Amino acid sequence: MESPLISASGARAQSPSSRYILPSFEERTAYGYKRQDPYAKLFEDRIIFLGVQVDDASADDIMAQLLVLESMDPDRDIQMYINSPGGSFTAMTAIYDTMQYIRPEVQTIVLGQAASAAAVLMAAGAPGKRLALPNARILIHQPAVQQGGGQASDIEIQAAEMLRMRSWLEETLARHSKRNVDEVNRDIDRDKILSAQEALDYGLIDQVLTSRKNVPAAIES
Repeated sequence: MESPLISASGARAQSPSSRYILPSFEERTAYGYKRQDPYAKLFEDRIIFLGVQVDDASADDIMAQLLVLESMDPDRDIQMYINSPGGSFTAMTAIYDTMQYIRPEVQTIVLGQAASAAAVLMAAGAPGKRLALPNARILIHQPAVQQGGGQASDIEIQAAEMLRMRSWLEETLARHSKRNVDEVNRDIDRDKILSAQEALDYGLIDQVLTSRKNVPAAIES
């Protein structure tokens, strides 16, 4: 069964029915003019943008980009910009494992929000390279599964899986924030909403950025 990390409202985030029309542009190169969109340009600069719900489709896209950028240059950092309401636990862990697996360090930069599953990806960035803009919003909470039925043995299996997911989440957030597991256990029992500064104090990020001019040279390179 799919295991979403639900949003602060208690309901899973839904994809917007419409969106701003994404412009395309032409860029002059040594081989002539090349037409591309903003996402392609960002990818060219080793930037991945997670701006949607974390689900199987978006996870596949993110993992593919991480692996391709590693093959292009395994020694250069990858930047991941995050503005996501969260989503699927299993999709999140797939991205998380890929971030830890590849050779390049992954910088994480939050603008807007990193909620639920997205907050875990934010915290999973390379140490010293986890950033957030000043008005970013971070939400952490326990995983939740869809209401299930069936036989008593099925419910018991689902309950055991729920406990396993929660244990993984507590240990992972504790490791990346350098907090005690028991403290994280208490904090995620209900929605815990953090400002960028509060996320910094908690240990989930390393710096609150107001301008690119404040980005350390080690992160920019």
